[in-house]
Amino acid sequence: MMDSSFDNRMMARALQLARRGQYSAMPNPHVGCVLVRDGEVLGEGFTQPAGGAHAEIEALSAAGEARGATAYVSLEPCSHQGRTGPCAEALVEAGVVRVVAAMEDPNPAVAGTGLTRLREAGVVVECGLMASEAARVIPGFIARMTRGRGRVRAKLAMSLDGRTAMASGDSQWITGPPARRDVQRLRAGSCAIVTGIGTVLADDCNLSLRARELDLDEDEVARAIARQPLRVVLDSNLQIPAVARVLSAGQPTLVCHAPNVEVSAAQADTNADFQSLPRADDGLDLEALMNELGRRQCNEILVESGPRLAGAMLQAGLLDELIVYMAPTLLGDKARPLLHLPLDLMSQKIPLQIEDVCKVGQDLRLTLTPG
Repeated sequence: MMDSSFDNRMMARALQLARRGQYSAMPNPHVGCVLVRDGEVLGEGFTQPAGGAHAEIEALSAAGEARGATAYVSLEPCSHQGRTGPCAEALVEAGVVRVVAAMEDPNPAVAGTGLTRLREAGVVVECGLMASEAARVIPGFIARMTRGRGRVRAKLAMSLDGRTAMASGDSQWITGPPARRDVQRLRAGSCAIVTGIGTVLADDCNLSLRARELDLDEDEVARAIARQPLRVVLDSNLQIPAVARVLSAGQPTLVCHAPNVEVSAAQADTNADFQSLPRADDGLDLEALMNELGRRQCNEILVESGPRLAGAMLQAGLLDELIVYMAPTLLGDKARPLLHLPLDLMSQKIPLQIEDVCKVGQDLRLTLTPG
């Protein structure tokens, strides 16, 4: 058995590998695996796009021969037959003698059964090394497995005085190019991008990934572009024009509307999938939306919208995180606010916790959590 410092280094490498799949592995969790024998790395791997090999299979393939090896895996090896075979069985058949897993799989279809299968085969199993670090790699997957819906983040851009657009609606551009490139990476790591019909009508947004702005290595860009996130438009009364850029081919789009609203022939002839959701007080039922996205296996959900939808999400308790880009500029008191929050009393204020502040070009990026 290797010493603990070596185990830590190998698990840190497995977590580093796992992050390489963050733009392409979904809806699967992005996992990393390192195979080691006698202190020598035999093979490494990370989760390939859905339907492709899992991290353990990639590492076994790279190793060629792994009998007597230790596998360091950022998540418990799966034990069930999905689009690929069970990784726990593949490790047993390869003759791996020890498996160090960072954390147990929160997926009820696995939930410890992979580790049990390994132990039954005589493999030495250890679980829990760098577990908190591993959980931070796949928060959306953990959220979906434990509560039925993924992690929901809202991306917002504002001036120093908390404004997002001029009274006319003009908002291009508040932030600089580095911040916009950062947003592209947020999009690339998302399974779905949610916006409202107001934003679509005002901006004719596309919500696609732009390869030249991703600022990733060539392989990561190729994987991200090949798996464009689902574009989701909330449009209660189906006002969306059939020629809207968000309905363009080459990327999936979901348009959510109220019951008993008919899809026009022109809308039906587009690339979009149309889904009815229950009505709520001021639009569609946002919790029903999140449940629908959970059913569609969306781990990471990014909200890019105007102040009304973002504010409604926050008030409904559906936002796990706010990512706010703040530009060193002033737009004045006639400009539009960051969020639509009809609050009247100080006792109604919504507290936020600052998790991180960093500089992106000339702008600041604030990461905040409610509560």
